[in-house]
Amino acid sequence: MKPRPSANPRPSASKDRARSYVIAGQTVETPALAPGLHIVATPIGNLGDITLRALEALAGAHVIACEDTRVTRKLLDRYGIATPLTPYHDHNAAEARPKILARIADGQAVALVSDAGTPLVSDPGFKLVRAVQEAGHAVTALPGASATLAALTVAGLPSDRFFFEGFLPPKEMARRTRIGELKRIPATLVLFETGPRLAAALADLAGELGAREAAICRELTKLHEEVRRGELPELARHYGAAEPPRGEIVIVIAPPADETPPDATELDELLRQALGRVSVKDAVSEVADATGLSRRDIYQRALALAKEHGDGAA
Repeated sequence: MKPRPSANPRPSASKDRARSYVIAGQTVETPALAPGLHIVATPIGNLGDITLRALEALAGAHVIACEDTRVTRKLLDRYGIATPLTPYHDHNAAEARPKILARIADGQAVALVSDAGTPLVSDPGFKLVRAVQEAGHAVTALPGASATLAALTVAGLPSDRFFFEGFLPPKEMARRTRIGELKRIPATLVLFETGPRLAAALADLAGELGAREAAICRELTKLHEEVRRGELPELARHYGAAEPPRGEIVIVIAPPADETPPDATELDELLRQALGRVSVKDAVSEVADATGLSRRDIYQRALALAKEHGDGAA
């Protein structure tokens, strides 16, 4: 009697695994991916926004490291890719990172993806990239979808210079403090926000930044995509009176109209806020980027303020 094959066998990283993907009903064979870490951008909504190079990498990798295996499995099923998945996220990174490094050291190719968009942009992965590079292995970028850039292209606001903030702090006082620090940055601001926190964030943004033009970009590339434009107070009133919106949200805010350099008192306040969070060197860089003032002048003032508080030149 012949042995019965196991039901629903799981794909493995063995050499005999089929390395292919399916597109437009056609199966495309792909070679094994070169050893190293491959940073693969995936769609932010519409699964058709995957690149051919990304499909080749996902099919050719020995394993795919992803935030949520259920989310990534939907993408792989769409394109008939059988590469094994391994979870890599904020909660298991310390334990998972050495295992991924060991795979790469053994000559394997690991593809890193986030749930949506480009990995490392408000997603885990930075420490893994650093560790792989420090171990002397190759790190390759496979660019593609990004909610940040997609929102910039449809917001109708200046895109020649922008500052990506990511998520604002969830607590009100910390959020207002951070918005105050962003106020003078001479660039379009790009932020992420959740539906339940959107109204409160817009109220604080309007309170700190005034009547700047802004765009709320929701569910980009998806069926219910929406872009609502207006001044911040108007948008704050709208979302304050409405039910919390669903889906992924990007806020794009126009740069300040008045780019007059801050006076000495304002400069000291900006430096004190920055010095309360980071080193003198990083504080100087942050304030210089925000104000356009000379790093040399800011550095001298930062040293004086640090000495006043007994911090030294960290």
